Amino acid sequence: MTLILETTNDIATITLNRPEVLNSLNAEMFDDLERAFTQLSADPSIRVILLTGSGDRAFAAGADIRGLAATDATSGLAVSQRGQHVFSLIETCGKPVIAAINGVALGGGCELALACTLRIASETARLGLPEVRLGLIPGYGGTQRLTRLIGRGQALRLMLTAAVVPAPEALTLGLVEEVVPATNLLTRARELATTIAQLSPLGTAGVLESVNRTEGLTPAAGLAIEAEIFGRLCGTADKHEGLHSFLEKRTPTWQNK
Repeated sequence: MTLILETTNDIATITLNRPEVLNSLNAEMFDDLERAFTQLSADPSIRVILLTGSGDRAFAAGADIRGLAATDATSGLAVSQRGQHVFSLIETCGKPVIAAINGVALGGGCELALACTLRIASETARLGLPEVRLGLIPGYGGTQRLTRLIGRGQALRLMLTAAVVPAPEALTLGLVEEVVPATNLLTRARELATTIAQLSPLGTAGVLESVNRTEGLTPAAGLAIEAEIFGRLCGTADKHEGLHSFLEKRTPTWQNK
């Protein structure tokens, strides 16, 4: 296994575990990621997923360069589609995924972070999509997700110049949501995960569904989907529990139904 999977109560932690190659992404790791996220997505006891890299040097340094060197047009297409499939699975798994970026997140590693719901970076982290240096483009969804996240102009600037930006600049750009000292990274990620896990599981899933389903739609189409999800949640036991616990000034007991 190229991953370490641990669960504590309702939070799962996935650690990319190829430190000898800075957690670079190879075919085996894509297979392991697919299995892990498929398993966790189907597990109702898991509320939030943390994703980080082993060691203190890298979240993930990128794709396996030796593997890419052997590709041609046909096999390269397959590699891109495989990465896109796995990262889309992460993005749409129905549960918040928090990337704790503990070092470099470059190329495919940055694309993996972009597929997560939220990104927290250590002060020493560096992020970028420098594939043009290799005569390539980001192929695992990076051109799409980075543009949506930070805007067309800044995304093009980073990709066309192969820039690798330090964590503070990534925060300013909106590429990450928080920057914390390296020694506090996992603690802060777990604090955020715990906060989310204490809230309504159906409400959390509904927010993620609404955002994911309405990407790229017209405002009117997006609002229609939002109303559909809102209405569906109004018929749930957890909505009843949430409102009554608020009025009664007590902690809600969620049933996830």
